[in-house]
Amino acid sequence: MRDLVNPNLSVGGRAELCCELAKDFEDRGDYEAARELLSGLWPSLGERPKVEGLERSIAAEVLLRVGVLTGIIGSNNQIADAQETAKNLIGESLTIFESKRNKTRSAEARIELALCYWRTGEYKEAADLLKDALAQLIIDSDLKAKTVIRIAIVDTDVGHLSEALRFLTDNAPLFEKINNQTLKGSYHQTLGDVLVLSWESEGPTAYLDRALVEYAAASYHFEQAEHRRYRANVENNLGFIHFQVNRCPEAHKHLDRARSILTSLKDKAAVAQVDETRARVFLKEGRNAEAEKVARSSVRALEKGNMQFALAESLMTHGTALARLEDYGLALSVFRRAIDVAQKTGALNRAAQAALTLVQEMGERLVAVERRTLIGGRNFSQEIHAHEHDLITYALETAKGSVTRAAYTLGISYQELNYMLKTRHKDLTCLRTPVHRRPRRSQ
Repeated sequence: MRDLVNPNLSVGGRAELCCELAKDFEDRGDYEAARELLSGLWPSLGERPKVEGLERSIAAEVLLRVGVLTGIIGSNNQIADAQETAKNLIGESLTIFESKRNKTRSAEARIELALCYWRTGEYKEAADLLKDALAQLIIDSDLKAKTVIRIAIVDTDVGHLSEALRFLTDNAPLFEKINNQTLKGSYHQTLGDVLVLSWESEGPTAYLDRALVEYAAASYHFEQAEHRRYRANVENNLGFIHFQVNRCPEAHKHLDRARSILTSLKDKAAVAQVDETRARVFLKEGRNAEAEKVARSSVRALEKGNMQFALAESLMTHGTALARLEDYGLALSVFRRAIDVAQKTGALNRAAQAALTLVQEMGERLVAVERRTLIGGRNFSQEIHAHEHDLITYALETAKGSVTRAAYTLGISYQELNYMLKTRHKDLTCLRTPVHRRPRRSQ
């Protein structure tokens, strides 16, 4: 920081130093401080940075840092089109780095560009960029560690849990070598996330215990790194785990900590996601009116941005709360919107979950509430049945007949899907693989 006021520092040297310092602040989660450091080159979010007159490699550094911060701040504050702006800036930096044959900087640009694609739900593009980056990073480094984490995150989001778990486990020695506390914490948190999802998908109970250990390690490393935002994420995850195992008081404590940190950081989108988790806890406690109020607040906050996946989650929770308060007309409208939002983002598992939750929460009341005919003269109950049928067909075909894998794709348990095939969708049993008797596991 002292070097910045050195009168002998050239314009290019000052720009390069600002980028280095801004990246330091990024690593600690202080994104506003990072933006302030670049304010001389980048007056405001959404504007193109002033790189005219800078040497091309330094201009590329500025474009990269501004692109990264645009993506992060845009996501945190739910700014429309921020990710597209970030993609353009980072893509421009990548072009320059490639022209200079700078493999390390090209790899970093690809990693950051992949993150923008991940935020907009374009998982294939994100995965391709990350694989290209990893191929360029032969030596163990912080950059390689970041690539490993993000590949695992993408694998997790597309449902490849076993691949993500194996990939993270195989790369454990890399994270023992590096000294970056933020990356160490991110590794343990990502591994914890994968273990929790594996446990939810009928995995061994031991996965849950391992996840709690990983989250504790993540929290320790984030504290060492002074990364408050990531510590808040861990607290939110712990709140969700305690909710799932019916430890509601403990869930509220962790959610209180997460919300307090995120509120101080003015991260409205993350606060809204914590509130959605809180609404689920209220529902489990039978506090339906409180759940409806908190879920409604979460929906309103998420509607202002482009986090459609999170919005679908909040709409589903809000619909459930309304149904339990017997406001069936509004509940139906909210559930229909949840299905629509999930479908538009390509999240078929969330669309299926919303449809299934609608049937579970409202049942026969669907016909009474929705009497007008829809496509092909079907009432809404028939429409939901047809929608459910299409989703199950797609899931079974994609999973090549495996009911276990299809159930995971749909976001439901093996038992639930098996029951649906035996009752509501008997015609689809021809798509499943033959049922084998499962061997007992030794204790």
